[in-house]
Amino acid sequence: MSLIARAPVLRQQILRSRLAAPSRGAHGEYRHLPFEHSNKKGFALKLLAVTGFGFSIPILASAYQL
Repeated sequence: MSLIARAPVLRQQILRSRLAAPSRGAHGEYRHLPFEHSNKKGFALKLLAVTGFGFSIPILASAYQL
């Protein structure tokens, strides 16, 4: 069979496989962080401290080299 003759059959197979796939979010509430945080202000301060320290390392290293 030529590619042109097989195109509608392939298209139907692809559509059928995509329609049969399960939908996402079937496991309950979605949480994008892999840990629990109950205090939002404390979490924000800790996150700010960690990222601030991480981003300050190259700046401090270049200032030390000068």
